[in-house]
Amino acid sequence: MKIAYLSSVVTQPGSPTRRPDAFEHDYMMRALRPEFAERGMQIEDICWDDPDVDWTEFAAAMIGTTWDYWDRQEEFLTTLETIEQSIPLFNPSALVRWNSRKSYLRDLEAKGARLIPTLWIDQVTDESFANAFDQLGSNDLVFKRQIGAGASGQYRLSPSDAKPDMPHPMMVQPFLPMIQEEGELSFIFIDGELSHALIKRAKAGDYRIQSAYGGQEEKITPSVSDLEAAKEIMQTLDSTPLYARVDMLRNTDGTLFLMELEMIEPYLYPEQGPQLGGRLAKAVASRLKAPAGL
Repeated sequence: MKIAYLSSVVTQPGSPTRRPDAFEHDYMMRALRPEFAERGMQIEDICWDDPDVDWTEFAAAMIGTTWDYWDRQEEFLTTLETIEQSIPLFNPSALVRWNSRKSYLRDLEAKGARLIPTLWIDQVTDESFANAFDQLGSNDLVFKRQIGAGASGQYRLSPSDAKPDMPHPMMVQPFLPMIQEEGELSFIFIDGELSHALIKRAKAGDYRIQSAYGGQEEKITPSVSDLEAAKEIMQTLDSTPLYARVDMLRNTDGTLFLMELEMIEPYLYPEQGPQLGGRLAKAVASRLKAPAGL
């Protein structure tokens, strides 16, 4: 039984345009392949936009390192819907469509999730740029693409900075120093159950915690209250995704803000959770009603 792990040209081994953080793709493959094989499944990393793939040759597809979709969102979503017409897709295309624009956070906020105060700007003009600092009461703001990932097209700005070219709809939040002091907490859930948790820290002088910018990760055992906060985010969903990563940042009062609920193509940090491959393989086998194996 073959399972497609959807990747991209920028993460495939040997690609001339491979991203500097594509070693994370290799870590995922190293974690998944033996565990899936033990359960009678062969996992193959396939570029999501490869026109020559016959999806009916696979029993299911799992979205993995599709780390170029944000500049081709509609093509990506249409491809997922096409795949889903032939085989099960994890996570489902409807969930991915909703999760692909960060305005999904507004839906979660309406269900009780605590967010950093956020402005949603469809077009960043000189006026809206200047007004953002007054509206949020801060001279240190982070501008993020509403459709994006990995800090691509993200800016940390003050009122005296020239407005960069931001042609995409943006979300704007005050910069919180806790990202540099403690770091960002990530909780990895497989089939609704916690797999592992970690803290991601930026390199000195930066605030971006991604490995592409020198960020480092450390496995943690979360406190009861922190884990409960992450579980509460998962409980806002109408159905249980195969995988999800809840990213959170501590407020000055010790509680946690939701930064992201990643359910499209999050890196799942198998180095910090060596049980991840087995958990995913077991969950996929269960959903496909394949033999559970060892």
